[in-house]
Amino acid sequence: MDDRSKHDHSGWEGVVRAARERARSRQALMVERFGLSGDVQYQWSMDDAQITWSRSGKVFLTGRLTLVGSVSVPQQSWLWSWANESLPPAVLGDIEQVRQFGEESGYPVLPWPGFDYHPELVAEARMVAASVLDAEGLWAESTDDLQLHFLVHDLTLTTA
Repeated sequence: MDDRSKHDHSGWEGVVRAARERARSRQALMVERFGLSGDVQYQWSMDDAQITWSRSGKVFLTGRLTLVGSVSVPQQSWLWSWANESLPPAVLGDIEQVRQFGEESGYPVLPWPGFDYHPELVAEARMVAASVLDAEGLWAESTDDLQLHFLVHDLTLTTA
């Protein structure tokens, strides 16, 4: 979908509002329910699309990751994970559904492979992706040159 004139702006604003509210409440619930603050450590892997949280070296929570997309800081650009051929298939999850939702609904920012980096637009895209894929939470990792934006799914408490 390359025709940027077909964007349903008022519809997009409504979808973003609902997705933002959903993401805020789910994120707060995830942090509170699983105690994801304070002395918590985590490890993640794109190869197997997994994240684990631990305290004092003991894993207490696991989850599945879906990479939504990445921001190249030097290039100031966003790239959807579904458009990045270098990624392990496991970390893509069902991200293709987000692209399809954008095509079907007239929200071209979702099926464009990438766009110029605007923090608010990236935030909107992440939250809409979280809503479309029914994520339990959002996760991000940053280096000097790269931001990775993930969704968190299937959280499971581990037994010791």
